[in-house]
Amino acid sequence: MTVNGWLQIGVFLAVIFLLTKPLGIFLFRVFERKRTILDFVLRPIEKLIYRIVGVDERKEMPWTEYGIAMLLFSAVSMILLYLMERFQHWLPLNPQKLANVAPDLAWNTAVSFTTNTNWQAYTPESTMSYLTQMAGLAYHNFASAAVGIALAIALIRGVSRNESKTIGNFWVDLTRCFLWVLLPVCLAGSLVLVSQGVVQNLKPYSTVQLVEPQTVQAQGPDGKALTQVVAQQVIAQGPAASQEIIKMFGTNGGGFFNANSAHPYENPTPFSNFFEMILIFAIPSALTYALGRMTGSPRHGWAIWAAMTALFLAGVGATYWAEARGNAQLTGVNQIAGALQSGGNMEGKEVRFGIANTALFATATTDASCGAVNGMHDSFTPLGGMVPLVNIMLGEVVFGGVGSGLYGMLVFVILAVFIAGLMVGRTPEYLGKKIEAFDVKMAMLSVLFSSLTILVFAAVAVLAKFGTSSISNTGPHGLSQILYAYTSSAGNNGSAFAGLSPNTLWYNTSTAFAMLLGRFFVVIPILAIAGNLARKKAAPASLGTFPVTGPLFSVLLVSTILIVGALTFFPALSLGPILEHLLMLAGKSF
Repeated sequence: MTVNGWLQIGVFLAVIFLLTKPLGIFLFRVFERKRTILDFVLRPIEKLIYRIVGVDERKEMPWTEYGIAMLLFSAVSMILLYLMERFQHWLPLNPQKLANVAPDLAWNTAVSFTTNTNWQAYTPESTMSYLTQMAGLAYHNFASAAVGIALAIALIRGVSRNESKTIGNFWVDLTRCFLWVLLPVCLAGSLVLVSQGVVQNLKPYSTVQLVEPQTVQAQGPDGKALTQVVAQQVIAQGPAASQEIIKMFGTNGGGFFNANSAHPYENPTPFSNFFEMILIFAIPSALTYALGRMTGSPRHGWAIWAAMTALFLAGVGATYWAEARGNAQLTGVNQIAGALQSGGNMEGKEVRFGIANTALFATATTDASCGAVNGMHDSFTPLGGMVPLVNIMLGEVVFGGVGSGLYGMLVFVILAVFIAGLMVGRTPEYLGKKIEAFDVKMAMLSVLFSSLTILVFAAVAVLAKFGTSSISNTGPHGLSQILYAYTSSAGNNGSAFAGLSPNTLWYNTSTAFAMLLGRFFVVIPILAIAGNLARKKAAPASLGTFPVTGPLFSVLLVSTILIVGALTFFPALSLGPILEHLLMLAGKSF
C-alpha cells in the first residue's frame, strides 16, 4: 500500500461528500415538485407526455396501486427486450449481421436488464446488434434505474407523511426521474467520455493487420491440433459512450464490450476511471441527504451517510491491503522458487489503473448494485475477492444502487430501531412513527428472501453436475465462483468472478429467476412498509425515544448490518474465500 493509493481513495470520498448535499437538494426539489433550474425546458415536455399517455399527475396512488404499476411497467419492458433479442437478425442497425439470440440467453438478458442486474452471460460485441444495445439494453439502463429511484422516493414519502393513504404517483415519479435526473447528466457526461476516447459511432467493425502475426493452436475437424498464423484482428466499436454513461450513473454495470470497464474503448484514461466511479456513488449518496430533507431531519440523513461511509472505508481498506500484500506463495515462507511479486497482486488488473484504483473500483461497484469491473475479481486474492462478495451479501446498502441502496438501508434502519426499542423496553419509533409487528415482519421478509434465494440456488448448483461443470477452478475457489454468481444475481449486481462459464441452460434459467426474486420479492414488502408508515400519525419525541441522528445510531446501524450478514453467510464464506486464504498461507492454491 502506498500514500498515493490512499490519497486517490481519499480524493474520491471527498468529491462524493461535496456532491451529496447539492445533488440531494436537487433530488428533493424534483420529487417534491418544487421549482428547479430545468423547469423552463422540461416542464412543457413533462406535461406533453402526461397528455399523450393519459396520466393525471395530481392523482396519487396507495402502495398497492403503486406496486402494480411498477410490476406492469417492468413486465412489458422485459417482454419487448426479449422479442428484440429474438428477432435482431432481421431488424435494422445490425452491420455485423449478428444472429438472433438463443431463447434461454435472451430470457436471461431481458430479466437481467429489467431488474437493474445487467448480468451478461454472453460476449456483447459478438452477440448484440447496435439496435439491441441502444433501444434495448441502454433503454433498460435508464428504466430500471428510474424504477429504483422511484421506489426509494415512495418509501421516503411513507416515512415523512402523516395519516396518508397514498405514497405518490409511479408514472409521475418515473417521468421526472427520466427527464430531470438521468437524461441531463447522461447527455453531458457522454460527451465527457467521448473527449477521453470512449467510442461513439455506428460503423461496422474494423479489420486491421497485426504488426506481428500470432501463431495459435486450434482444433481441426478430426480433433487433431492445428497450428494457424493469425495476421488480422477485428476491432469492435459502436455507440459505447451513450451506454457507458448510464451504465455508471444508473448503477447498471452491463458493458458494451466483454471486458467491461477494463476495455480501453469503455474506460481509456485514469480520468475516465475516476469520473465513472464518481457517477456510481453520486445518486445513492445524494439520496441520503434527500431523505433528511424530505423527512425534516437532515441530521438523520447524515447519520445514514456516516454509516455507509464507515462500511465503505472498511471494505476498500481490506481489499487494498489484501491486493497490495499479494499472494503468500509468491512473497512469504512458502514462496515458489524463482517467483516474484514485489508490487502486489497485479494479476487481472490494468496497469494504467493499478492496485489502488482497481480495489476502489471493485469496492464501489459492489457497494452499489453496479456490477461494472475494471479488473477481474476471479484473479483477486482470496480475501480481496471476498470483500466484493460480502458487499453484495450485505444487501448492497453501502450507498448501494440508485434507490435500491437507500430502501435497502431503511429496512436495516427499521430493524436497528426495533432492536434499540427492545433494549430500553419501549415501543420502537422511527422519526415519530411507531415501528410495529407488521413493519418488522415485512423488513425481515425483505432481508431473508434475498438470502434464501442465494443459498438455495448455490446449494443446488454445488451438488449437481450441471452446476459444477461451468466452474474453472476446483476446491473453495470453485465454490466462490458459484456463490458469487447467485449472490450477484439475487443482489441485482451483475458482476461476476469471471471464472464461471454461465451461458448454459441451467445458469441462464436459474440466475434469471434469482434476479426476479431478488428484485421484486424484496421491493414488494418495502412498498408495504411505505404504505403502512404513511398511514400512521407521527408523535413528538419523548425522553424514551431513541435518537436516529447521532454517532450512536450510526454504530447501531452498522452493527445490525454486519450481524445479519455474518449470521446468514458466514458458514458459506468459511467454506469459500476464508478456507482458500488459509490454504494459500499453507502453500496450496486452486
